[in-house]
Amino acid sequence: MDMAGKIALISGGASGLGLATARRLVKDGARVVILDLPTSKGAQVAAELGNGVTFVPGDVTNPADVSAAVSAAEGLGELRALVHTAGVGGTVRLVDKNGEPGSLEEFERVVRVNLIGTFNVLRLAAASMAKNEEIDGERGACVLTASVAAFEGQIGQIPYASAKAGIVGMTIVAARDLASLRVRVCTIAPGIFDTPLLGRLREDIRQGLAASVPNPPRLGEPDEYADLAATILRNRYLNGETIRLDGAIRMAPR
Repeated sequence: MDMAGKIALISGGASGLGLATARRLVKDGARVVILDLPTSKGAQVAAELGNGVTFVPGDVTNPADVSAAVSAAEGLGELRALVHTAGVGGTVRLVDKNGEPGSLEEFERVVRVNLIGTFNVLRLAAASMAKNEEIDGERGACVLTASVAAFEGQIGQIPYASAKAGIVGMTIVAARDLASLRVRVCTIAPGIFDTPLLGRLREDIRQGLAASVPNPPRLGEPDEYADLAATILRNRYLNGETIRLDGAIRMAPR
C-alpha cells in the first residue's frame, strides 16, 4: 500500500529498529503512533519527528495499553499498518554454572514480552484493520520482528530463541487466519544490528561481531530494517513470509 496519508502503529518505536521505521514512514507521508514503555524516550521522539506523530506509553503485554494505542491510531483515521519491533533479551542456561536448573521466571519473562506481546499487539491491531474499507484489495498489513536466533539460537539464548521461533511459526498461520479479512502478515528476522543494545558493548566486541557477517562485513543499520518494513507494507503480494535480513550470517553456538 502507498503509505502517504495512512495511519501506522509502531511498537517499540522510541529507539532502534522501531525508531528508524517511524522516521521512514513519516518520510513516506504516514501518520504514526508510537507505542513504547513509559520510561522510553517516546514523547521526545514524537516531538522531534513532528508531522503529528503520537506517543502512547504502554507495555505490549498489557491489553489495555495496546488497546489505548490502537484507539489513538483510530482517532487519526483508519489503522492500516503495524510494525511490531518491541522486545527484550535475556539469558538462561538449562543448567547454570552452579549446577542448578535454569530460571523458569526469566524464561517466562522473555517469552511473555517477545511472543505473547507480539500476539497481543497483532490481534488488537488486526481487529482494528478488519473494520476498514478495502483499498486496492487490502485492509491492512502487519510486520512482525523475529531474529536469526529463531533458526540458530546461541548458548544461553533458550528463552529468546524460543520466543522468536514462535513468531516465525505464527507468521504463516496469522497470514492465513487474516486472509479473508484482507490483512497481510510478514516477519523480518534481523541478524546483528547496530541498535542501542549493541551500543553498550566494547568497541572490540562490536568489531568482532561485525567481522562475523559474511557480506557486507558490518553490523546491520536500522535504516535497512526500516526499508524492508516499508517494502513489505508497499508490496501487496508479500504475505505469510519470514525474511532474514542478516548479511548471510549463520550464528555459531556461542
